[in-house]
Parts: sequence; C-alpha cells; structure tokens
Amino acid sequence: MTVSEKVALTQAETEIINNFIALKGKLPQRGLLLETARKAAMDAFYKHGLPSRRMENWHYTDMRTQLICIAPYSSKSGGALAAPLLSRSIVLGLINGQAVIPSHKAGKKMPATPFGALLANGEAELPQDFANDNVIAQLNTALVSDGWKLDFPENTSSDKIIELQNVQNGAQSHVRFPVIIGSNANVMIIERQIGNDEESFISSVSNLDISEGAQVSWIIIRTRGMTSTELNQFNARLGKNVALKLYIINAGSRFLRQEINVNLDGMGADFQLRGINLLSGKTHTDTTMVVRHLAKDTTSTEIIRNVAIDEARGVFQGMIRVAKEAQKTDASMICNSLILSDSAEFDTKPELEIFADDVACGHGATVAEIDRDQLFYLMARGIPEAQARAMLVKAFVGELIEGFDRKEMGEVLHILLDQWLQVHI
Repeated sequence: MTVSEKVALTQAETEIINNFIALKGKLPQRGLLLETARKAAMDAFYKHGLPSRRMENWHYTDMRTQLICIAPYSSKSGGALAAPLLSRSIVLGLINGQAVIPSHKAGKKMPATPFGALLANGEAELPQDFANDNVIAQLNTALVSDGWKLDFPENTSSDKIIELQNVQNGAQSHVRFPVIIGSNANVMIIERQIGNDEESFISSVSNLDISEGAQVSWIIIRTRGMTSTELNQFNARLGKNVALKLYIINAGSRFLRQEINVNLDGMGADFQLRGINLLSGKTHTDTTMVVRHLAKDTTSTEIIRNVAIDEARGVFQGMIRVAKEAQKTDASMICNSLILSDSAEFDTKPELEIFADDVACGHGATVAEIDRDQLFYLMARGIPEAQARAMLVKAFVGELIEGFDRKEMGEVLHILLDQWLQVHI
C-alpha cells in the first residue's frame, strides 16, 4: 500500500500510534541510533498500516479486521512466574514485559542479560529496514521494552536447560530475545508463552545466530488465555554443520500470527521443525514460514499437525526457497489438519521456489475429518464416542511428540495434550 492509497486509520492503528507517542522518552534507550530505529519502525507502520488480504503473505489473515482495538499499555508488575517444566531448568522470566530473575538465581552467573538493560545502556541493536508487510518487526522495534539476550560461548555443553517464561496478565508488552550460540555448543531452550484470560496484546521476536557445529533444540509452548492477541517472529541463521530442532505447540491465544524465518547459510546445516496447533473456540492461528537453503548439502524437514474444533480457523503458509548455490539440498514440508466440527476451517499454502538443479524437495498438505471407520471400530468395542475421538486425535498429534529426543520433555508435552483433549473433546 503506497501513501497515496492509504485508507483511513483503524481504531487499532490509531491506538498503536498514540501509544508510541505517549511512550516517547519512557521506553529504555540511549543514543541516537536507538531513537532513530524506533522512529523508523513507527514511520513504516504509519505508512503501511496493519496488513490486509491485499498483501500476499497476509492473504488468509486480515489484521485490519481481526484487530479491532488493542489492550492498553500498563507498567503494572503483578503476577508470578510459573514453576519450571523440568527440575533442571534455569528460569529467565518476563512478567508483563519486564525481566524477572528468580530470587534463588539472583547474583549467580548466567549466560543472559536483560534486554531492557542493554537498551538503556545503548548496547542493543535494532533493525532499521522494514518491509511493508513486516508488521511484527515494525511494532516490536518501535515499542520493545525488555527481553533476554542469551550468549552461549563455543563448546558450551550443559545438562542445564534455559526456560524463558513470558508471562502476560492483561495489557500489552513487546519483548525481544537475541541469542548468540558459539561453535560446537549444545544447548536446549524452552520458550513458554503464558497468560490468563485478561485481554492482552503481545509482540515477541527471537533472533538466533548459530555458529559452526552447534546443536540447538528450541521448544515453544503457548498456553495463553483466549482473549490475547499475539504477534511472534522466530528468526534463525544456521552456520556450517549446525543442527537446529524447533518444536512448537500452540494451545492458546485468540489471535496468533507466528512467523518462522530460517536461513541455512552454512554447508551441511540441518533444520527440523515439528509443530502442533490445537485450535478451539473462535481462535485464529496463522503460521507463516520461510526456509531458505543458501548453501550446498543442506537439509530441512518441517511437519505440522493441526486440530481445529468449534469455530476455530487456522492458516499454514510454508515456503522452501533453494538458492542456485544450494546444490544437493534435501528439503521436505508436510502439513496435516484434522477438522472436528462443521464450523472449523484450515487453509494451507505450501510452496517451493527452486533455483538449483540437483535437489530433492517436496511438499504436501491434507485437510480431513476423523476417519468414521476408525471411530466406529473403537465405539463397537464399548469405548464412548468422546473418548474414542480423543484417542484418535491423540494418535494423530502424539506421533510428533513421540519423536522428541528428550523423554522428560516429551512427557510434559503429552500432559499438555491430554489437558487440552479433556477440555475440548
């Protein structure tokens, strides 16, 4: 949308712009570069506005109609962190957009620094190049107030697990997680997006820079209330022989736009994604992903399983791009969706864009209902219909959890799945 084509501001757009004006001088920053970056981001947002169906990457998700108004900004700090999922986790928390260090970790050396402190000291970097449809980067850069920077030196290998908790109880927050992982490091990070039923508006951006030979597992678990609006962006650059495993389970948020951008920059890099979307009520969840193969002998596999019930709507857009230099690329992407009600809906758009001639690439998508023959088989053996349906859904989704390479984490995800099934099936 050009300036001459710009339509009248929506209520949500007006509130976002007024919010930025009201926060001027109050957000942590030091130095002209940060101030310039924030202003450039908001200028881009003002110019382009919230994305609509006119933008190709937002064809199935019209934010101008989805986002009527936004939760107000608040500096309240109420709330508490959740108990860690695993006993050996190191918890790094955010409560309503403010970094929190658990009292028993205070004063101990950790591979982490609150991002708000870096902003306040002028030590943080914010991008200044904004595409017209990159509303997440625009809003997050303009309004980011805190987060955590993680820095793992080369050869880091620890049985400790970093658990990032982003707890939001109403209002709005904008946080960022820059992550630097040194060569041959072996790390696991759990990112938990947690919230209650108060209306909230959240943006979060994770930027991973992973050096040669590192092995990384990143798990995103989203259990927000059904009145939250969330914009999430996960960006990763993979060096030579890097292995990144990304696991995602979404079981909350009224509206979620989740963007995944992965660049396989180094020869031999490998990216694995396993994603589960559990959609209910009137939720709208959009997962949009671009995987770029930029070097030879790189591999990627993305498997997404979706379950939609009630009046929920889901979207999956996935693009695999293979550069001319990325010969011997092996890439595959599959999205399977299970629809459990007449009013539920799921749209899929898998794509390939290949400029190399020696590759093995494929994609596919299915949208189906529960197999009636399988349902009848279970019910004929005395299993109640609701229980039989839950068993079939668990088999459909649980297959991805079974492949998890850490048994204790797989058990946690199974519990989360069981809890969702008990409520919704």
